[in-house]
Amino acid sequence: MQLSKRLKLVASFVPEGDRVADVGTDHGYVPIWLVGTGRCPGAVAMDVRQGPLDRARAHIRESGLEDKIQVRLCDGLSGSIPGEVDTVVIAGMGGELMLRILEEGRHMWESTAHFVLSPQSDLDKVRRFLEAEGFLLLREAMVLDEGKYYTVLLTGRGMEEKGTYRRPSWYLYGKLLIQDKDPVLQCFLEKEEERLEKILAGLAGKATDGAAAARKEILEQLAGVREVQADMGCRRG
Repeated sequence: MQLSKRLKLVASFVPEGDRVADVGTDHGYVPIWLVGTGRCPGAVAMDVRQGPLDRARAHIRESGLEDKIQVRLCDGLSGSIPGEVDTVVIAGMGGELMLRILEEGRHMWESTAHFVLSPQSDLDKVRRFLEAEGFLLLREAMVLDEGKYYTVLLTGRGMEEKGTYRRPSWYLYGKLLIQDKDPVLQCFLEKEEERLEKILAGLAGKATDGAAAARKEILEQLAGVREVQADMGCRRG
């Protein structure tokens, strides 16, 4: 089975030999790839919707992996049993929904060695939540897939040392990505800078209160981008 760049990166973050639960499995591609390639001995594919779960079940059957991949209809981690998996994957959803799933899945925290997370929004909120709740960030990576940028995090239980997020912008863009001078993040920041500069140019000469508020917000975002670029040593000009 061929995975997209995004899903391949997500799957690569699952430690070899771990039993895995895939929350919001959709078509079931990630657990099928993990078990089918021998990276994981078994998996639980979970989704809150019956339709996607039926498709996942069909794909699992076609792959001949019914004896190694369970299919479970449940909301988030509500149907999970502590100790049954080593890694939980939560990907392909917004950050707010991901935080709700993590919050309501506290019964799985201590028995799960790793969480692989790929929020599609609110990355700063997710990183702040993990830090506040005692998760240790182990690895981060970004990928460009079909014109969109995605971030994947590997985290586990363990106290995060306070002060490692040197600036507020690091919560948004990722302290490990910044420290590693990640080339995909560098490209993303360049595009963000260009996008924000275009918006500023479009606001030039507009004297309304709305335009002033928008200009202030864009300037703050632009300052954060340039701050991170400077931290990575890739600031232009």
